[in-house]
Amino acid sequence: MQTSSDRHEYPAHWEADVVLRDGGTARVRPITVDDAERLVSFYEQVSDESKYYRFFAPYPRLSAKDVHRFTHHDFVDRVGLAATVGGEFIATVRYDRIGAGGTPASAPADEAEVAFLVQDAHQGRGVASALLEHIAAVARERGIRRFAAEVLPANTKMIKVFMDAGYTQKRSFEDGVVRLEFGLEPTDRSLAVQYAREQRAEARSVQRLLQPGSVAVIGTGRTPGGVGRSILGNVGDAGYTGRLYAVNSAFPEDLKEIDGVPACRSVREIEGPVDLAVVTVPAERVPEVVTDCGEHGVQGLVVISAGYADSGPDGRERQRALVRQARSYGMRIIGPNAFGVINTSPRVRLNASLAPEMPRPGRIGLFAQSGAIGIALLSRLHRRGGGVTGVTGVSTFVSSGNRADVSGNDVLQYWYDDPETDVALMYLESIGNPRKFTRLARRTAAVKPLVVVQGARHGGVAPQGHAVRATRLPHATVSALLRQAGVIRVDTITDLVDAGLLLARQPLPPGPRVAILGNSESLGLLTYDACLSEGLRPQPPLDLTTAASADDFHRALSRALADDTCDAVVVTAIPTVGEGSAGDAALAAALRSAAAAVPAKPVLVVHVELGGLAEALSAAASTAPQAPQPAEPQPTEPAPAPTEPAPAPTEPRTPPAEAEDTAPAGPRTPEAGDRRAAAPPHPRPAAPAAPHPAGPADPPPEGTRLIPAYPAAERAVRALAQAVSYAQWRRDAADPGKVPEYEDIDERGAAELIAGHLARGQGLALGDEETCELLGRYGIHVHRALPAPTPDDAVAAARALGYPVALKATAPHLRHRADLGGVRLDLADEEQLRRAYAELTELFGTPAELRPVVQGMAPRGVDTVVRAVIDPAAGAVLSFGLAGAATQLLGDMGHRLIPVTDREATSLIRSVRTAPLLFGWRGSAPVDSAALEELLLRVSRLVDDHPEVVAVTLEPVVVAPRGLSVLSASVRLAPPPARDDLGPRTLPAY
Repeated sequence: MQTSSDRHEYPAHWEADVVLRDGGTARVRPITVDDAERLVSFYEQVSDESKYYRFFAPYPRLSAKDVHRFTHHDFVDRVGLAATVGGEFIATVRYDRIGAGGTPASAPADEAEVAFLVQDAHQGRGVASALLEHIAAVARERGIRRFAAEVLPANTKMIKVFMDAGYTQKRSFEDGVVRLEFGLEPTDRSLAVQYAREQRAEARSVQRLLQPGSVAVIGTGRTPGGVGRSILGNVGDAGYTGRLYAVNSAFPEDLKEIDGVPACRSVREIEGPVDLAVVTVPAERVPEVVTDCGEHGVQGLVVISAGYADSGPDGRERQRALVRQARSYGMRIIGPNAFGVINTSPRVRLNASLAPEMPRPGRIGLFAQSGAIGIALLSRLHRRGGGVTGVTGVSTFVSSGNRADVSGNDVLQYWYDDPETDVALMYLESIGNPRKFTRLARRTAAVKPLVVVQGARHGGVAPQGHAVRATRLPHATVSALLRQAGVIRVDTITDLVDAGLLLARQPLPPGPRVAILGNSESLGLLTYDACLSEGLRPQPPLDLTTAASADDFHRALSRALADDTCDAVVVTAIPTVGEGSAGDAALAAALRSAAAAVPAKPVLVVHVELGGLAEALSAAASTAPQAPQPAEPQPTEPAPAPTEPAPAPTEPRTPPAEAEDTAPAGPRTPEAGDRRAAAPPHPRPAAPAAPHPAGPADPPPEGTRLIPAYPAAERAVRALAQAVSYAQWRRDAADPGKVPEYEDIDERGAAELIAGHLARGQGLALGDEETCELLGRYGIHVHRALPAPTPDDAVAAARALGYPVALKATAPHLRHRADLGGVRLDLADEEQLRRAYAELTELFGTPAELRPVVQGMAPRGVDTVVRAVIDPAAGAVLSFGLAGAATQLLGDMGHRLIPVTDREATSLIRSVRTAPLLFGWRGSAPVDSAALEELLLRVSRLVDDHPEVVAVTLEPVVVAPRGLSVLSASVRLAPPPARDDLGPRTLPAY
């Protein structure tokens, strides 16, 4: 690395993996003296034109002096970064600190000249844009605030890189050269540009995994059964439209095909590109496979093999090495220990998973960190009967296993603008980057519903194999923050599917008013009660009686949907004796017809053991045509040879794999085993895309209204309530409000106070006077309290404050515990004060133990608590609730991410269950909610402006009909935690 003469140690924290515009990855790292040969080799591969643009003159080769200059850096005033793929340079960037007049300088000079060089073969991949983000972050760290760059006018690509970055710029033209100057502080526009580039790059990286033009299954067994052979069969059975290869190093040299698929001993032997490799070999063989794939130019890996972080510390290190190795070749990984991926698009038809059946095409995207939960979700959505009736389809499915690389965040980026996905369902066992997840979730939820169920939420630790940053926030707080971001948070897999079915088939309800009609009075009343429990506003149920015909249902539903006081309709139905399937089909047709006439309001059906109706509704509920189209014939390229031994034993996320050519494992299920044993050769160009069971009726015409059916009123209503809340969030998100400015806020004065306090130590709790002074800079005034170590001091304090007063014990075990009797209120004179002082000391101990204070009485009102905390994973969080034991017992607190807007402050106050106490419950006077909202906004501003304020507590805050009083406050300061969301784009480090 660097020599001893260098001024700073090698900055390893500048190393990062980045996703480029085309979805590939590159490694960004500082250039060191060891890179001389790499630099020369890189420069030799750059065109003469690019060299001319860099040096403004013909410059065919680098001199020894140039190489020394470009590889020797002090990492302060002179810094060079390189983007590498496969260990070789593909681009470089450097800055040199300059002073007035452009001469070399040292700190405190805060300007630097920056220059790029990108290998021609990698231009257009977004390499320069990524390097600019990273070199700008390095420069800010080293005290540089501005970059200057001189560019030839013909070098339009580089000018565009600078102009599109979003920084505040100044442009001039002098002596035939364009001079650009720009500040490096992130702006709203630069962050927007960065996030947009991040979305395109990460979405493209997932697209390469889900829409490959060719697939190699590495570890395909020679005999039926086993993971590799099963996945090969699943890919073929789905009617995959691309080229498919079987790879196993143990294949005989003369084996050219297996099940009709070209067979090779190594992926290197495949003629032509391979976009996706599905790896099922034992973990100890995976590095060799990754090397072969990287050298052959494979774009991505799905690693089914287990034996990584799921198997202990050694496996975790093996997993880190796997990620580093794959990224060094520009590849991304799903897994290891993954269940696989599915894409039902007719253009792809990929089932590279352990699921033996291809799900029906549809509009629902599925992501699961657990293979077992993933297959359960696919099964529920696939089957026609059982829990949730009806058929619905899947667009894409990803099971990430240990989630070493590709995560739910990446898949969200893909779904955001995927035209074939309308609803996203996610099962998460951990959230690796909560701050980024909430940002992506908010953006995704603004255009399509995102439903999430989180497992392992009470376990206290992340599942094995998941690398996540620690959070101190309880699960309830995380859930509240997800809801603030527009996420539909549910508790069970059943709720996940129920909500997904409704959102995939029906419009969002315009409001909470629900009409209920059906042929069972009892079922109608159950539905009515369920609506009330979920906070909906149901109308009295309309009982059509058990004699109701299909025409009666049609007329009643049509009237309900036409009623302006109705936002959604729940239809309840019980079996009609004697009519059988014909009556069920007629009822389904009647409901579909009536619903189609008013497409802006959702309709749900609650049925009781109506097999015929369930299937009839299923015909209308598919999110895609029932009959699959045959695959187009695809040429398969001959492969010269065969490939790899087989998979490692997998852990609970995937069924057992085996080392092929030894003792093959039994089939996962008898059906899967029998099917594999009898599997006809691949590929089958005319085979159907998926083995769909025959429907009970012909598929409905295109555009037919799709109606979900539920076996229980509670499930239907719960799904509807989730849709109502989400629809309201969508309306609110259209006008999120603003963060108000207050003229009396002294931001600079607060910063000076904080800097002075932190100079005394790394983290400290401020004293009462210091707390009051800091809060006062933001217009937050704490009710004055004076210490009273003796009765005479208490009397003196009361005279200074004026009667009536309150006497409080502030010892930690008595603080905020009025229920224990440590507070005496409305003391009108000296006699009452001395008597109260004597009572407290007699009950609880000496004054030194009690720490009594005297405080002037505040106007009576409702006691509340306001808190703010900076969590290292989720960011800054503002919390509100009513003070008291009942609220603490029930955990009744509302939460919002900081900065909070005026609309969010209003909703935060109303989000707690005890909120009616603030608004005139049982005839009490409503409190001054405007003053409370302003207090929340001021606390939010304080923490947002000064991330060194890591915790604020105001308790109690007494909110009166006019105004409020902050009776006690505490503030904790510390150096702010690092915020990676404001830095350059990077992949999670391994």
